[in-house]
Amino acid sequence: MSEHPPLVAPPLDPDPAETRDWMESLDAVFQHAGPDRASWLLSKLNGHARQSGGVIDFNTTSDYVNTIPADRQAVSPGDATLEKRISDIIRWNAMAMVVRANRKPGDLGGHLASFASSATLYDVGFNHFWRAPSAEHPGDLIYTQGHSSPGIYARSFLEGRFDEAQLDLYRMEVEGKGRGLSSYPHPWLMPDYWQVATVSMGLGPLQAIHQAHFWRYLEQRGLMPKSDRKVWALLGDGELDEPETVGALALAGRERLDNLVFVVNANLQRLDGPVRGNGKIIQEAESVFRGAGWNVIKVVWGSQWDPLLARDTDGELRRVMMETVDGEYQAFKTLGGAYTREHFFGKSESTRRLVEAYSDHDIEALNRGGHDPAKVFAAYHQAVHTQGKPTVIIAKTIKGYGLGETLQSQNTNHNKKKIDLDVVRELRDRLSIPIPDDRLEDVPYFHPGADSAEVRYMHERREALGGFLPQRRRKSNVVPTAPTLEAFDPLLQASGDREFSTTAALVRSINLLLRDKEVGSRVVPIIADEARTFGMEGLFRQVGIYAPFGQQYTPNDSSQLVYYREKEDGQVLQEGISEAGGISSWIAAGTSYSVSDVPMLPFFLYYAMFGFQRVGDLAWAAADMRARGFLIGGTAGRTTINGEGLQHEDAHSHLMSGAIPNVMSYDPTFAFEVAVIVQEGVRRMMQEQEDVYYYLTVMNEPYAHPAMPEGAETGILRGMYLLQPSALAADAPRVQLLGAGTILREAIAASEMLRDDFGVAADVWSAPSFAELRRDGFQVERWNRMHPGEPQRVPYVASLLADHTGPVIAATDYVRGVADQIRAFMPEGRRYTVLGTDGFGRSDTRANLRAYFEVDRRWIAHAAIVSLVRDGVLPADAADRAKALYEIDDDKTEPALG
Repeated sequence: MSEHPPLVAPPLDPDPAETRDWMESLDAVFQHAGPDRASWLLSKLNGHARQSGGVIDFNTTSDYVNTIPADRQAVSPGDATLEKRISDIIRWNAMAMVVRANRKPGDLGGHLASFASSATLYDVGFNHFWRAPSAEHPGDLIYTQGHSSPGIYARSFLEGRFDEAQLDLYRMEVEGKGRGLSSYPHPWLMPDYWQVATVSMGLGPLQAIHQAHFWRYLEQRGLMPKSDRKVWALLGDGELDEPETVGALALAGRERLDNLVFVVNANLQRLDGPVRGNGKIIQEAESVFRGAGWNVIKVVWGSQWDPLLARDTDGELRRVMMETVDGEYQAFKTLGGAYTREHFFGKSESTRRLVEAYSDHDIEALNRGGHDPAKVFAAYHQAVHTQGKPTVIIAKTIKGYGLGETLQSQNTNHNKKKIDLDVVRELRDRLSIPIPDDRLEDVPYFHPGADSAEVRYMHERREALGGFLPQRRRKSNVVPTAPTLEAFDPLLQASGDREFSTTAALVRSINLLLRDKEVGSRVVPIIADEARTFGMEGLFRQVGIYAPFGQQYTPNDSSQLVYYREKEDGQVLQEGISEAGGISSWIAAGTSYSVSDVPMLPFFLYYAMFGFQRVGDLAWAAADMRARGFLIGGTAGRTTINGEGLQHEDAHSHLMSGAIPNVMSYDPTFAFEVAVIVQEGVRRMMQEQEDVYYYLTVMNEPYAHPAMPEGAETGILRGMYLLQPSALAADAPRVQLLGAGTILREAIAASEMLRDDFGVAADVWSAPSFAELRRDGFQVERWNRMHPGEPQRVPYVASLLADHTGPVIAATDYVRGVADQIRAFMPEGRRYTVLGTDGFGRSDTRANLRAYFEVDRRWIAHAAIVSLVRDGVLPADAADRAKALYEIDDDKTEPALG
């Protein structure tokens, strides 16, 4: 270990008397006018100095001490003795839950150290600040740090919400059969308990910001009464490394979201070691948040430091606190009081004298702010009374606090699941848990009894705050009636000579919904700065862009019919160039039925390539949280957004969306398909309140649209229907052509080529959802396997093709894996050929790209002829004739390799 660098002496004060006068003047302002007035004066002085040519740099960080001085702390009204007793019992049961789980076969995992470090942060919130939804209040929303889940379960156990058997089902959701406790906050698995999914690092903070943002949106639009409800996000200091955590901080500051509170559990450790071993994460975080416009409250030191800081008249203790790096602070709590005396207080003769009367045990007992309920209460109190800006509370803690020297502040403690009997005994004694030695080996849970003073106190506090937390509303009390399909009639009719894209059809659907009396006000168009790309700029004028403080400038296109119109109650959420921000607002809107009892219908439109592959983690979180709404992958397809090239051309998003169990994925070709899918989605999500969401890909290629064939609705929704049967005689050679998106039109053209060039009858099928066909196929396969003695069911795709003979050719603008999902569900003995756009995207004309990727009409027709030859329906020379006629180059490099 290297020696400490030499300390640099501060510059000498050339005029101490004048300095003292300034300091006394500032003290007088604090005393008589308060800190706000003092801050205002300092700001004015700074501005005046700059105008006078002076350069004054103010740090965005403050001293490494508590933001709230000891003499200005709000005092908790609670019973400190009972609250400590409750906290001790919760700590014990949280530890017992993880230890007992990991004595079972199967290595269930779990985390001991995270909740141990943050227990006080939760205790104070649950006891005094976090309100449940009730008739009197809409309730706060808590984004729990995922690894602290055992502590939340342990609290619910004391409250009587869980029993011992359920605690023993921690991380055993299969065996628990609905009573198991999920590893982390998962609303899908515990739909009456957890409200939000947080454990994927960074997603909780990002969602919390956009949730607070969306609450303001609802209030501004008059859809939710204004209130003092708060979004609280608890996160770890290591989580600040995630771009998602810090990426939207400026949004919260810019919109002055004082309905938002972050609580950073600064235990100085990541999974492997220190967060900033050679620096100071609290100071770094303070700078980042303050620079983004947040109110920053540091809770660094506990009450036992107050006398030392009061005696620090020369500022040496503050200097040493500031110069000591986090790696050292971590070592102090690992190596004890004597080590801390020498290596911390020993850095200065002045600080050494401060603790002359302290024993090594006294030094070791000097507590950190995040473990002091009085300090945490004061911080929370100030946070909920702060107006005009969001607040972050950065609380210094110890990872593994109170778990003994083998776990406390150790680099390895995140992965510790098991502890030996001596540590269990030490913890029992420290927490005063009345369990005899002969039972300690079992690490039993402890409950003081339903009528104990502790439990009665907990119930009184939660009753005062509206009820238990966490709790989740499964269904909204408000149930809008979805419009019928007739409301979309303009999209069901043939367009004649008018050409437009499926993107335009989708935008028209949104416009029709906006006019609906039941759901119109609930539609939330969300855009990541691509409205003009998608032809949505008309919404700017029609319903306006949400801007919390209105439009304070005249836009340069104000003289135009469709101008950039911002308004306080605007309906469009323009989230800038941030797909992560856009989908987070979409999640907030899509879960509003549960969080706020205000059902909303969000449509988030974005470049398809920048959807599931960029924010797939959030897409899964949305499914976990039972979000409802439409994700729209615009400019989709590898050959349809032709000029943008490799980075922009999506050909695989349907593989990703189709993997999420409650996502309905569609790739429509025609306006009537878009209308049918949207109407059904609105019905299922708004009227029936089903926990699904929809993913549609839409294209930017304009073409004419036919009228909807009679009876096509069911097939559209189930994933496939007969669009165009061949008119040739029944004894003609026959093939089945499947297509989706814009490539369906290539299949239609190929059917005409086959008819004219080879006399082949080609039935054309639209397959807007291979994902739905696959889902149906696997459900049928499983049912048949489970019921071998009963009449066997037939997959939907097989039932459709049963009476339509010939080989099957499928072509899409996506990788072959999309259409290949249904290979197993073809009628027995049927040849199935899949064409797709495997490989890297590139720029060119649509015609050239489709030829390159071998999905155009020529390649489809050629594949059909080859299949008929292989089936013995056509002579062998037909394949050679097709290759020559359609100019198929058999020496061409396979696109997937090019």
